[in-house]
Amino acid sequence: ECGGRTLLVDKSSFCGGNSTKATSGINGAETKAQKANGIDDTIELFTSDTLKGGAKKPEVVKVLCGNSGIDVDWLVEKFSLDLSLVARLGGHSAPRTHRGAERFPGMTITYALIQMVEKIAERTDKARIVTKARAHKLLTNSAGACVGVVYEKGGLDFQEHGPVILATGGFGADFTQQSLLAQYRPDLMHLPTTNGEHCTGNGIKMG
Repeated sequence: ECGGRTLLVDKSSFCGGNSTKATSGINGAETKAQKANGIDDTIELFTSDTLKGGAKKPEVVKVLCGNSGIDVDWLVEKFSLDLSLVARLGGHSAPRTHRGAERFPGMTITYALIQMVEKIAERTDKARIVTKARAHKLLTNSAGACVGVVYEKGGLDFQEHGPVILATGGFGADFTQQSLLAQYRPDLMHLPTTNGEHCTGNGIKMG
């Protein structure tokens, strides 16, 4: 929308990650759906709930909650998604979790986004998608700012320069002795996980 060029790198053979498994919905405050349902909610209340839930970086919470409503409305308007059902889930002081009638809202939202990126990639040079590619190093300048990324695909390394967004999952599927799971929660190493095999904490380690 703003004229930028985007590269999406995913180490799996397809995009989506654990987001496709999400069954609750997407949270947003001061949305059009809330207003249509007579729900009184504010960004300030959402921010307070999030901080009470254990968030450690208020400046990040402010952006997350402050943009949440317009982001939900954007999904509805730009992708023709049904997010008209609003429920109150644990930790929230008001109903603000949006979904439609479908069973897996995460899959519906994620696939709509991916399909749009695929269309743009097919028709223009504004987007590219590279799968089966593992990002493993962030490039920084002399001031320490991140200015690019190195990813491996087919045994070769490739560099991309520009702003980097780490849209990374967790690390619950890495049961190696060098894993973040072994480092921080070794007591859970013996348990199975519903995480996809891609959830090995690569992005967290880079960041």
